[in-house]
Amino acid sequence: MKSLKLCDTTLRDGEQAAGVSFTRAEKLEIARLLSECGVEQAEIGIPAMGVREQEDIAAIAALGLPMKLMTWNRALKNDVDKAWETGVNWCHISIPASEIQLHGKLGLTPAEGLTKLLRAAEYAIGRGMTVSVGMEDSSRASMDFLVELVNCVYKECGVRWFRYADTVSAHHPGQMAERVSTLLGAVPPDVELEVHCHNDFGLAVANTLSGISAGATWASTTIAGIGERTGNAPMEEVALAWRYLYGGHTAIRAELLKLAADMVIAASGRVVGDSKPIVGKMAFTHESGIHVDGLMKDRETYQTFNPSEVGREHNFVLGKHSGTGGVAHVLGKQGLEADPETAARLLVRVRDYAEASKGNVPEALLVKWLMEERKQAPNAV
Repeated sequence: MKSLKLCDTTLRDGEQAAGVSFTRAEKLEIARLLSECGVEQAEIGIPAMGVREQEDIAAIAALGLPMKLMTWNRALKNDVDKAWETGVNWCHISIPASEIQLHGKLGLTPAEGLTKLLRAAEYAIGRGMTVSVGMEDSSRASMDFLVELVNCVYKECGVRWFRYADTVSAHHPGQMAERVSTLLGAVPPDVELEVHCHNDFGLAVANTLSGISAGATWASTTIAGIGERTGNAPMEEVALAWRYLYGGHTAIRAELLKLAADMVIAASGRVVGDSKPIVGKMAFTHESGIHVDGLMKDRETYQTFNPSEVGREHNFVLGKHSGTGGVAHVLGKQGLEADPETAARLLVRVRDYAEASKGNVPEALLVKWLMEERKQAPNAV
């Protein structure tokens, strides 16, 4: 069973989402939750941002968490110096890998970009730091250049960890699998590849899983998928999908995912949809009579995994598509019963209310209706 390892970037790429700013206390709590959830490595900030960011990073490092920590840096000696000063020994050095970004952002040729990267990596290693390399915009880079970059940095500096970044969501899952497989087939076998996917087309999770299935070792994620533009691959979705759809292993403690997501969402000031997988308010909520009936008979009928694994439970609500079984279930929770004729009349009222209000029927209102029905038919159960 292949193991997927997580390098979470909630505290770096997640905080880069427009309008998101975590306080130091929030960063410390997020770091604790990431570690408790079983995340192996976390990218916790950008030292070059300034003194406050450096102090935040140092405070996280001072927690002494068992999770490995890294900082994100440009291929500049000054960035490496600031990273070293935080006390975090793992220095992730990123440089554009596509000609579009190399020329457009830095005015460099691929050869000049590689030279710049080598100098920064050698400098960081000389300071006693562990180095990994981020290849920004890998998905639009020449495969020949990616192979050259990995082999050259591996040979010259001994770096083994490289990040394949789908920075602008340029891949579909088939392309991701093909590119990852091709790259890994042309570099030393002990190279560890991380896939870092953005979600502009809603494919961050699919692309991440495709990359891991094709041979990558590490998945770059954020809690609840927060991140620049439309966000990153959500950690909770990647971890659970890998476990249940691919039969793979992760060290993630699924029962803590909702707690972590709630905390990060609140701290970010963002709102995620009620139907968001795993952590959304309605992720395990059912209204349809067919679904409710099936779940009441056998939970396996409408679930891939038990929601209790992620600290959740199935929730049945009453609405336009409910059946009498749903009515009976909700009343049963209140210790009440209704005969079939009464349940049918209540269901008519449920559907009328739902259509008029465009919402679900509160349980208290159903109980009120039952009492009204009993007054009209005193012999009803």
